[in-house]
Order: sequence, then C-alpha cells, then structure tokens
Amino acid sequence: METKATSFGGSLPVPCVQELANRSVTSVPPRYVHHDQDPPIISLNSSSPQVPIIDMQRLLSEDFKDSELHKLDCACKEWGFFQLINHEVSSCLVEKFKSEIGDFFKLPIEGKNKYKQQEGDVEGYGNAFVVSEEQKLDWGDMLYFTTLPVHLRKPHLLPNLPLSFREILEAYSAELKSLSLKILRLMAQSLRMEENDMAVLFEEGWQSMRMNYYPPCPQPELAVGLCPHSDASGITILLQISEVEGLQIRKDGMWIPVKPLPNAFIINIGDALEIVSNGAYRSIEHRATVNSIKERLSVATFYGPKLDGEIGPAPSLLTPETPAMFRRTGVKDYYKGRFSRKLDGKSYLDVMRIQNE
Repeated sequence: METKATSFGGSLPVPCVQELANRSVTSVPPRYVHHDQDPPIISLNSSSPQVPIIDMQRLLSEDFKDSELHKLDCACKEWGFFQLINHEVSSCLVEKFKSEIGDFFKLPIEGKNKYKQQEGDVEGYGNAFVVSEEQKLDWGDMLYFTTLPVHLRKPHLLPNLPLSFREILEAYSAELKSLSLKILRLMAQSLRMEENDMAVLFEEGWQSMRMNYYPPCPQPELAVGLCPHSDASGITILLQISEVEGLQIRKDGMWIPVKPLPNAFIINIGDALEIVSNGAYRSIEHRATVNSIKERLSVATFYGPKLDGEIGPAPSLLTPETPAMFRRTGVKDYYKGRFSRKLDGKSYLDVMRIQNE
C-alpha cells in the first residue's frame, strides 16, 4: 500500500538517447529538434552575472552567521540559485558516488534495462514527463528513484543495485538529507518564520534522486538536454559529475550559464518552497544544454515535503497585509498533479496560485 503511494503516474516509453548517440547519427531526429530555444549569454567572463556563492562554514559560525545569512536571503530572493561551498559532505564519498554513477551509464543497454521504468510509474531508467506521442523529446536519459523514506523505495530499483553502488548511495543520501535540513532551517531563520512550520513539513521529507546522462549531440543548437522548468521539490542539490557545463538559469529574461565551482553543490529553490515561503523565495526556470563532443553527467537530489503532509504557505508568514498566495493541498495530490504534466516552465505553480478576483 505505502509503496504505491509514490506512483505519481508514468511517462510514455521513448528511445534510449545514449544508444542513439552510440550509432553515430549525424543529425538530430525530428522529435528531438527544438526550434524555439532562446539563445544563452554566449560567453562567461568576469563581468557576466554569476550565481551567488554561500559558505556553509560561515553560516554555522557565530562570528559570520548574520552576514552570511543575509547573503543567503538575498541569493534566494534575487536568484533562487546559489553554489554552496564548505558543505562538509566528504569529498571522498562524493568522488566514489560520481564513479558509481559513471559506471552505471557505461553498462550495456541490457544492464541498464534491469532498472527500466515500469508501465504507469516514473521511477526507473528511461525518461520523465513524456505525456504524448507528439511531444518534443529531450536529448538525455535518466535513472530516477525515491531514496527516502526507506519504506517507499521500489524493491526492484535501489535495493536491487550492485552492492558497492547501493552502499555509496545510502551514505550520500543520508548526508544530503542532513544537509537539506540544515539549509531549510537556515532559510526559515532568514525568512523569520516559525522553525516548526518548516520542520513539520520537511523533517521526514521525501527525497528522490535523478541521475542524468546527456550524450554528445551532432546538432547541439537544435536539441536540449532538459527543457526549461522549475523543480517541484523544496530544494534541489545538484552535483556535477563531469567537467562539462550545461546548466543554464533564466534571470532577467536571459539564459545564464552556470560555471560549477570545484567541490561545491549547486542549490536551487523548488516550487514547494516558493509555496511554503508564500512567494518570498521563488523557484527559477532552468534548463540543460548539450555538447557536440562530450557527454555530461549530473545528479539532482530533490528534497521535498513529507508525502502524508499538507502543503501551503507557512502560517507564521501570513498576515492581513501578506495573505496566502497559494492554496493548501495534500502533498501527494501536489506531486500527482506535477508528474501528470509535461515540463513547461513554471506553469504548474500557476495551478497552485490563488487567483484574485
């Protein structure tokens, strides 16, 4: 019964892009052509806008906490993204995790298909948010599953991984839950909201991971690795696995490439936190581009509200002057609504918005 609770709907089966790329195609098949892409800022230089950098050690230090908390607040309000340094997650663990994910995507297709998505479920190896046969496709494959709480894991997925991968993933999952909760507590402080409003929703929250593989693409200007969207989660922690840039965020009407710092996590606000913060912290559209020469790998760890909870603006942030901007709904219903749609910017958040008549 409880395992079924995380089946938020399925995604139509699509070809494996890695296999397509391995056949050395010289042009992008029509279904992968996106003619309507906005161009990014072409080059990054010292004057280009850059995602803010937040230092976890300063956030946890008595001497620097106030100034770093102010930086965090500004980053969340103005960017919805930041790079987190000195996060205290073991670099040895992170490197082992990167290696295991790289090994997974090197498996022959038969090996990866052991974890293939089952009909009616988005978890597994394949793709997500494909809801029609006419829909344009992304140039990438994914392995996606629930990691926490443990009792919601699908038995044919994470528990079935090779032992070395599973053990590293378990350790990484635990470290990122701890880090997510630290970040959310600090955000509650900077929002001046009751800490319990955040804790009751997130302490036993839903964690899932999406491991992305973007193979080289013969016409990268025509394709997109992951189309523009905002995340459904509270926060997302992105780990860049290969040294190939590809993440771009939409700010002030422009697509800005993000240059990942060594040993840093890229963190972004998800729709759920925009709802909980009553619009103070906004989720930001982002996309993944592809490369003609190199593959790109990344893993996004999503941390969201507990599935048996209810999501809505934090009561401590509501006043007659700042009424609720979003309606309250069950967390499961919130996610079911999201997974039943194709990715399309921030359109799902508009469904949650209270329309002023």
